[in-house]
Amino acid sequence: MSSLREMTRQDATAAGPVVAVDTDDIVAPDRFGWWNDMVGHEVMPVAIQSPHANRFRGQVEAVGFPRSQVAAFDFSPLTARRSPAHIRRRDPEDYFLVLVRQSAIRLEQARNVVCLSSGDMALFSSSQPLTCDFLDRGGLVCLTLLRIPRALLPLADHRADRMLAERLPNKSGSGALLGTYLTSLPAAARGSGPVELARLGAIGVDLAGSLLAARYRDQDSLPAETRRTALLVRISAFIDHQLADPALDPAAIAAHHHISVRTLHQFQGEPESVAATIRRRRLERCRADLTEPHLRHRTIGDTALRWGFRHPADFSRAFRRAYGVSPGEVRAALR
Repeated sequence: MSSLREMTRQDATAAGPVVAVDTDDIVAPDRFGWWNDMVGHEVMPVAIQSPHANRFRGQVEAVGFPRSQVAAFDFSPLTARRSPAHIRRRDPEDYFLVLVRQSAIRLEQARNVVCLSSGDMALFSSSQPLTCDFLDRGGLVCLTLLRIPRALLPLADHRADRMLAERLPNKSGSGALLGTYLTSLPAAARGSGPVELARLGAIGVDLAGSLLAARYRDQDSLPAETRRTALLVRISAFIDHQLADPALDPAAIAAHHHISVRTLHQFQGEPESVAATIRRRRLERCRADLTEPHLRHRTIGDTALRWGFRHPADFSRAFRRAYGVSPGEVRAALR
């Protein structure tokens, strides 16, 4: 059986970077065995048991990157155990950051035990024995795994091993951004070219490194490029979240991230300025709203105000410069 990693490499050009497989394409008696083999290839060799073996369901959607992989798994509840014998048989020397999207997981590794529910994240390793109980809550277990080779994780002295099977912070900072990244990645990856795909993969690894370093209070151990990428992602997310605020400007962004405006512009490193980025994203949101039939009751002025434009006349001029037509012409096209 070809692994998902092999399928991703083979299909990256012809069918895009996202590979999806489903047990519905396999005859029912073979599904659980197929799933066991697939997990052994794609995650690591484990022994699995399930009360749903005779009626097992599962699907995987994977995005392959040059040095890492993100895979969304949905499957019937089961128990997985990795023993020292499994490790001797094959150890890919990978870390896996798991995000629970639905159901609950009991994860045991390195003398730690953690119970995870929807929205929680934790780290586990292929190099130590592991027990993972995917609990039966009356539906499928849904989780996303970010695979990071041990050599790629920018933390010294095996410090990541000290955080195995611990609940990681996910409400703010890198944790919140990483959760959003993992849930939205398959959609974002579709249609991405090789350069953009490599950038998406690097962002995931950098966010994971930043999250783990923050957990260990060791941000200074991260490479400068990792810290820069993580900060850029946080800045970008902050801009998106605050677009509706007319007071959003480079000074507000810099103050929120405890850096100077000069440093903000240096970090941006893009052809357009920070202010131009804010204006472009606001215009994109306005254009999207103006083309939505269910929002046609909202006036053009209200749409502009909703996305942070104080003066409708300034908005109309900026819109025409950006798109070559007026907001009214875009709205009229709905009729």
